[in-house]
Amino acid sequence: MNLKTIKHVHFTGIKGVGMTALALYFRDMGKTITGSDIEEIFVTDQVLKANDINLKIGFGEHNLDSKPDLVICTAAHNGLNNPEVVAAKRFHIPVMTYAEGLALVSREKKLIATCGVGGKTTTASMIATMLEMSAQDPSYVIGVANINPIGDAGHYDSRGKYIVAEGDDYAISPGVNNNPKFSLLSPKILVVHNIAHDHPDIYKTFSDIKKTFKVFFDKFGRDDVLIASIDNEAVRKLIKGLKAQVITFGVDKVADYQIKNIRFQSGKTMFAVFDTKQNVFTVDLTMEVPGAYNIHNATAAYLVGKFLGLADNKLKHGIESYKGCKRRFEKIGEYRGATVYDDYAHHPNEIVEVLEATRAWFPKDRIVAIFQPHTFSRTKALFSDFAKSFKGADIVGLMDIYASSREASGVGVSSKLLVKAIKNFNSKTYYLGDHKATLSWLKKNVKKGDILLTIGAGDIFRLHKELIPEST
Repeated sequence: MNLKTIKHVHFTGIKGVGMTALALYFRDMGKTITGSDIEEIFVTDQVLKANDINLKIGFGEHNLDSKPDLVICTAAHNGLNNPEVVAAKRFHIPVMTYAEGLALVSREKKLIATCGVGGKTTTASMIATMLEMSAQDPSYVIGVANINPIGDAGHYDSRGKYIVAEGDDYAISPGVNNNPKFSLLSPKILVVHNIAHDHPDIYKTFSDIKKTFKVFFDKFGRDDVLIASIDNEAVRKLIKGLKAQVITFGVDKVADYQIKNIRFQSGKTMFAVFDTKQNVFTVDLTMEVPGAYNIHNATAAYLVGKFLGLADNKLKHGIESYKGCKRRFEKIGEYRGATVYDDYAHHPNEIVEVLEATRAWFPKDRIVAIFQPHTFSRTKALFSDFAKSFKGADIVGLMDIYASSREASGVGVSSKLLVKAIKNFNSKTYYLGDHKATLSWLKKNVKKGDILLTIGAGDIFRLHKELIPEST
């Protein structure tokens, strides 16, 4: 499809973070944008409103009365089987999935992509910020509502050579096309932090997901570069023998670029990057985001810029300018004297990392972690790992599982069962239930001086409106 001939794009399920970012990208290209979605509150509501995006509530062929040139659909809300998408096909309006739409725009520039289980969004956001601060005029489509300080997470700039995006290993259209979204992408630079078992509705075993990444990596040619964390065992094994140039990083001394001198203070994260081949330190960084995982994210972003030939002082300024993005250890405000942070972590490894990051910044404070498990399939497949992942919290509360529309409930797993399992590792774990019950529990149990951390990929963020009305 020729992008130049497209005048009007309609997004079915536009509230998804990736969909919103892609819609804003097309908007910046000068296209007319319309969209539809359900009424439920979502993190992109304010972004869509601020950008005057024409949003219709509900799905149906009436939303296509303006006869768009292209319909792009989310994988949610029945995906390609959504009645609006079915109607578009009947009207002979071209239809693409989000993955296909992203692939379409990514071919117009040199693609820098991130992949792996955890770190994709933050690293992509750091790269976009670094390129913006280095006057590279980047374009980007990143699955998060906004990025501090550069703003909306979808942007097109005709002047720049690069586009930054996430390479997602989830299915293009679950049940219709289970190939991974990143199979449609051809990055010139790819960052991979970690590979772990996730999306058990698509990948039944860890071996299945490792094979998927291996096929992706094998696509890369000699002119492409893979920037890989040597600290992850699966990544370490899969990068052997690739045609692409491989640059490794990590705390392991065998890395091409070793992370050293890690220090944490309240509100500050400090570290240095050591070039093991040249035997010299290349940069010292101080960031306003926490955690060892963010040190890895920033190191990867730095190496992207270094490969592009940008000066170290510009890279340092760009990375240190990054202040975080929506739902990634985002400070929400104060509640009853407690400081509230929110994080999208939904995999056991991510939960461990965000709790370690919280403890590093707040070593003496009581950490109250409220978790909303995301999907029955993930909770069941990774049940024992979830049970062990909350050791870093002082108190743990579990909300009911937030189910995907693509799965059935009642698969032999529940938050009540998970609470019992977590108690084997953290005795102060409680079942909370729905939003109303969770709010009631918080009012009785949160104390002044606590760090209250809301965690999960569902709608747990809706608690914030009740806890801190001025946060929305």
